[in-house]
Amino acid sequence: AESSCWPMSVLVRSAAMSRCGIRPVSPVVRRVTRPRTLIVEELKHSDAFSTARMIYSGLQARGKKVGIATVYRNLQIMADGKEVDTLQVHGETFYRLCRDHHHHHHLICRECGKAVELEIPGFEEWTRLRAESLGFSDVSHSLELFGLCAACRLREPKGDDGRHRRLSSD
Repeated sequence: AESSCWPMSVLVRSAAMSRCGIRPVSPVVRRVTRPRTLIVEELKHSDAFSTARMIYSGLQARGKKVGIATVYRNLQIMADGKEVDTLQVHGETFYRLCRDHHHHHHLICRECGKAVELEIPGFEEWTRLRAESLGFSDVSHSLELFGLCAACRLREPKGDDGRHRRLSSD
């Protein structure tokens, strides 16, 4: 019976998984579509956080025909599935392909959006202990640090107020 379950195609159906005794990680199994593959390929081109419109523009520039609504929909599905990191700045969502699928933080260039994943030794434990000492439980957090990468610090002119613009959190 086991041999009839493998190999599975890219499109894995819940029924086939059940026959093999595999429980899906999420209640919805999504198939890998051409637009989604193109979006992932576009995200692989950069370590920067990008908006859906920027990703759409990159696809268009490469001659890939994917609608803007499809880009938004797929990015939302990918964000819900923790396949991409998201960042909210001034009401706009920026996306980045996850390199590391465990909880992590970012140091982000506020000019170009380049992001570096950060490990902060002891931070998670300190957060948990501090929250408990204050009577809190089930605490979550998000920590993003902003600055200028070396390349942007050297080449980019500043705005009228002396600040760099793209991802300024102020």
